[in-house]
Amino acid sequence: MAEKFEVIFTRLRDVMLTAAKGMVINKDVPGGLELRTSATDPKTKQLGWFGTVTTKKTYVAYHLMPLYTHPELASKISPELAKRMQGKTCFNFSKCDEILFQELGQLTQACAKRA
Repeated sequence: MAEKFEVIFTRLRDVMLTAAKGMVINKDVPGGLELRTSATDPKTKQLGWFGTVTTKKTYVAYHLMPLYTHPELASKISPELAKRMQGKTCFNFSKCDEILFQELGQLTQACAKRA
């Protein structure tokens, strides 16, 4: 199972890095990618959160923080991708789905334009 999640993580990592060009890589290790915006968060005085890809025990999580601050971006999410959504900013995957990964890439690009 862990091997399967490595493949999913690698694919989602590629989706995020390709779609979110210009974001700052805060962490990039096996099972964990963190991207930050280039803008400083006024509250924390640190670079703002953009997204993460994280391998969990039973799935790989893909977080897009701009969905929290720009909820209108979520209005175009397909019902199929919405089924993978947990909360306002997270999508969970336990198998590869290239159609959903393509849609997620487009959504990530839209988020990057707003970040």
